[in-house]
Amino acid sequence: MGKRLGQRNDYPRILVEVFSVEEKIFMLKRIMEPLTINQLTLKNRLVVSAMVTNYVNDDGTPSEKFIAYHEHKAQGGWGLIITEDYRISPEAGCSRPLPGLWSDEQIEPHRRLTERIHRAGGKICCQLYHAGREATYAINDCQPVAPSAIKDPTMPDMPRVLTVAEIHDLERQFGKAAFRAKKAGFDAVEIHGAHGYLVGQFLSPFSNKRGDAYGGTIENRCRFAVEIIQEIRRTCGNDYPILFRFSSVEYVEGGLTIEESQAIAQIVEAAGADCIHCSQGVYASMEHILPPASIPKAAYAENAAAIKQVVSIPVIAVGRINDPYLAETIIRSGKADMCTMARASLADPELPNKVSAGDTASILRCVGCMQGCIGENIKGNGIRCLMNPLTGMEDEYTFRPAKEAKKILIAGGGIAGCEAAIIAAQRGHQVTIAEKTSVLGGQWLLAAIPPGKSEFTNLVSWQHYMLNRLGVTILYNATVTRDFVDTFQPDIVVNAIGSNASMPPVPGLREHTVTARQILAGEVTPGKNVAVIGGGLVGAETADHLAVHGHQVSVLEMMPNIMNDGEPVPTKLMLQRYRKYGVQVLTSAKVKTITADSILFEKDGQEGKLAHLDTIINAMGRRSDTVLQDALKDCSCIVYTIGDAHTAKSGYLDIREGYELGLSL
Repeated sequence: MGKRLGQRNDYPRILVEVFSVEEKIFMLKRIMEPLTINQLTLKNRLVVSAMVTNYVNDDGTPSEKFIAYHEHKAQGGWGLIITEDYRISPEAGCSRPLPGLWSDEQIEPHRRLTERIHRAGGKICCQLYHAGREATYAINDCQPVAPSAIKDPTMPDMPRVLTVAEIHDLERQFGKAAFRAKKAGFDAVEIHGAHGYLVGQFLSPFSNKRGDAYGGTIENRCRFAVEIIQEIRRTCGNDYPILFRFSSVEYVEGGLTIEESQAIAQIVEAAGADCIHCSQGVYASMEHILPPASIPKAAYAENAAAIKQVVSIPVIAVGRINDPYLAETIIRSGKADMCTMARASLADPELPNKVSAGDTASILRCVGCMQGCIGENIKGNGIRCLMNPLTGMEDEYTFRPAKEAKKILIAGGGIAGCEAAIIAAQRGHQVTIAEKTSVLGGQWLLAAIPPGKSEFTNLVSWQHYMLNRLGVTILYNATVTRDFVDTFQPDIVVNAIGSNASMPPVPGLREHTVTARQILAGEVTPGKNVAVIGGGLVGAETADHLAVHGHQVSVLEMMPNIMNDGEPVPTKLMLQRYRKYGVQVLTSAKVKTITADSILFEKDGQEGKLAHLDTIINAMGRRSDTVLQDALKDCSCIVYTIGDAHTAKSGYLDIREGYELGLSL
């Protein structure tokens, strides 16, 4: 039957294990070595830094979802977990909801968090912060405060200048919050002096223009941070670990440079800080705070190395460190003592345990897509992860073995179908994937083609490995039809055959265009002068790809903006490349007619024309392929439709749909 229905490919089994378990453990031994900060001994060098979850209660106390989210990381073996920004006062935050420790009443609820983390074998650090001029009147019902009356270029409100008396009061609030953190069972505190928040605003000449003892010289600009450290020492004692996070380079005109930051690090160490967490960027340079896939991996390790040269306390490196081998290299080379792998922990909370077991092939690696983490955050939703749908749902998703093992046929080896297959197989079902081509991955492989997205193939590689590991049968070059299903006789069919290019009724569209899929797949060689119709994610990224590879590109989009379905930071960097490579963008442009070498369009009530085109690309969206769904309407087996075959959508939602179906079968 296997030969008649499709051909199985066992090549990935040969490719998987390059090194033995023992060799892998040896190669990654440094990141798993213990490290002591003050009196706190960590079992390894892998750190989860603060990430806003939107999972706390309105009063700043932890919800069960918030606790379960952190507990999963503790169970996964991370050396240190640092919580998101804990407000030192109710009006200190730049968003809602955020945790806080401004009241003694918040101690007991947070003790429930720390007790769960400790029972799971973890160590947890409370990050204390005040947003300063990054706060807004709309959030806190009061004017934001700052060292100087200079509005942040990304924020709406002009801040009010803090008086010296108010500065001292804030220092006491930091001290009291730290003492509450200690009473609540936190193993350490971290002062958040990075990313343009209040402590960082005092440090930076970009935001601090004061002429008193808290401005001007490096020493004066450090005074607020120094006095906060001293106040925490006074309230919490000499043996309580204090971490200090700051942006070593701010990447804005007039902001902190690495040379100034080396001086700041020495001053902070002398004040009593036990560890430097070396971050980068401010809101105006957000792409450095939250570097997407187009930023090179470990791009900021040299900043940490520069700080480590001038201090004797441990230094933590951060920024696109998404692979244990990268972290190992950074530590072995002496650039840092620990590595933050925040988004890597979203993709795989079990990463440290897998490293310890030499099971690196099963690690889910962050691809820098920013769809589930930052993308959901911007919408006001809880933090999630494209790579791992369990993230943020630890208290809701229940993984149980299937009551009865069923024979499941999955039509389509794209990411949604593969995800459903993995979860169903883990639960004990007998699963077969029938893929009409010779490879898995579907359109996700094409999504990895544009600039800065090569890591997207990590997901396909991981799914391929897990399918083989779980014994899922994969039939290649096999198109599922009604006859195929009748012959196979499954209990369940999962229709995951995907979608096709949308073909709206535009004269000349079918005759004179090729699809973005054909271009990205290399099925069509484009000419020099290219026009892309459709400025959504697919069209805009196809244009980006062609421009970088030497084509003259124009993009036509009927909406007022392109990339409405993209994430802000990757879009910002893509538009920078557009300017570099001369991509012409025509928005609010409705295509009227297409000929072999031209496009007639209407923009702002005026007719326009793009002429002398060599290639015209249709990227006007996709529509679900309903062929199989229609063929199986009266099928005796149970049929589920997922992924783009259900509704055309993002890969993030496709994977989640596949995962949830796998749990329900």
